[in-house]
Amino acid sequence: MPGYILSLDQGTTSSRAIIFDEAGKPRAAAQREFPQLYPQPGWVEHDPEAIWSTQLETARQAIAQAGVAGADIAAVGVTNQRETTILWERASGRPIYNAIVWQCRRTATACDHLKEEGFDQTILRKTGLVTDAYFSATKVAWILDNVPGARARAERGELAFGNVDTFLLWRLSGGGLHLTDVSNASRTMLFNIHDLKWDDEILDHLRIPAALLPEVRPSSQVYGTTAPDLFGAALPLASDAGDQQAATFGQACFTPGMAKNTYGTGCFMLLNTGSKAVTSSRGLLTTVGWQLSGTGRSLVTYCLEGSVFIAGAAVQWLRDGLGLIRESAQVESLAASVPDNGGVYMVPAFVGLGAPHWDAYARGTILGLTRGSTAGHLARATLESIAYQTRDVLEAMQQDAGLQLRALRADGGAAHNNLLMQFQADILGVPVQRPMVSETTALGAAYLAGLAVGTWRSLEELSELWALDQEYVPAMSADQRDTMYATWKKATQRARSWAMS
Repeated sequence: MPGYILSLDQGTTSSRAIIFDEAGKPRAAAQREFPQLYPQPGWVEHDPEAIWSTQLETARQAIAQAGVAGADIAAVGVTNQRETTILWERASGRPIYNAIVWQCRRTATACDHLKEEGFDQTILRKTGLVTDAYFSATKVAWILDNVPGARARAERGELAFGNVDTFLLWRLSGGGLHLTDVSNASRTMLFNIHDLKWDDEILDHLRIPAALLPEVRPSSQVYGTTAPDLFGAALPLASDAGDQQAATFGQACFTPGMAKNTYGTGCFMLLNTGSKAVTSSRGLLTTVGWQLSGTGRSLVTYCLEGSVFIAGAAVQWLRDGLGLIRESAQVESLAASVPDNGGVYMVPAFVGLGAPHWDAYARGTILGLTRGSTAGHLARATLESIAYQTRDVLEAMQQDAGLQLRALRADGGAAHNNLLMQFQADILGVPVQRPMVSETTALGAAYLAGLAVGTWRSLEELSELWALDQEYVPAMSADQRDTMYATWKKATQRARSWAMS
């Protein structure tokens, strides 16, 4: 029985492919960037053909680098940038418009209209999502309204909709599969996360024909096979999951109360709430984490999700905007040049504040400056701001879910900043754990695919594969932690509503 898993990780700026072995270790990897398209201010698009060509190329490169044949691969798993929307012709497979990326704000006005109608409450109750241009629904409606003939063709069943996962599975299967999984469906703003079905009321309100929609399947299941000419053999397509849900699975956060935080340009924290979809009253999103093979509701895991807009991007600002460092990695040594923040607090609300505040009018603020303040203090305050924002999200999560965090699992580029990880543990009062395998998104897709084909047989077996690289244990007193966090909250209030007229 072949034991290798090919994991396809299609991201916002690049496509990646990694071959994992039966021990969950990466054996080979390939990555290719592709162009970002900005046709108007606030609009972001991708060429779907560039997504497909780079993903296929990296898959073939990874297989070649691993020195394995297609027949040696037990399964293929797919994970993807979420919410990015594509419509294509069923007959030819050709997209009818560029992919509208999750970052694109062109449908913000349409979302405002939904809020004015009060329909956002229906969306929240059924989908667990706030009404925002971030999600797929209004992107689909925009394409139907703005591409000549699209709506009539959609109603005749000639077109197919999918997020990036669905488009890749269609292409990988030679047009044989039109499906998504529950985790990606839960990010469309069209999916009832309680009934696990596309919601007719929302579809009718947004005038989106049901004929466009893919079949919704579990995240771990053999859906079909790849077209034989792609990799020299028909490989089982056995998993599909949105990137943040896949990373949570790759971090082995399998029991309620376990959480992971991905430290990248922003931060994405997901908390496992088990078989219960917890509705947030504190500005978080309720999302489907994953569904294992089968149809029972006990096989569905839900999560609360909180997004921090600016994390590593604040370090990039120190580098590019202020010129305090030449490379982002230098921020750690600059911050370590001083023993503490010297009373300086930085709120990096450059594009407003995300969860749990959702204040689009907040702006970046630096407080507590004195003549003794140095570049080191500003660097330290910048790193600390990432940890404080993470605590803001976690506090809301724990209150919503009634669950207490025992440890936070960390991944992403900034998870390798030791000063930040230690301060994160200090300000949370719980250990922060960094795993040996940092490619947790691709690993999660591999785990889900491997479960479907029997490479691994249980979550317990996967939990044993998770290996700790480093654990950061809180060393700060409770009094100091509470005092510093109270000052942060005061600083945040000073940044709120700044840009309001």
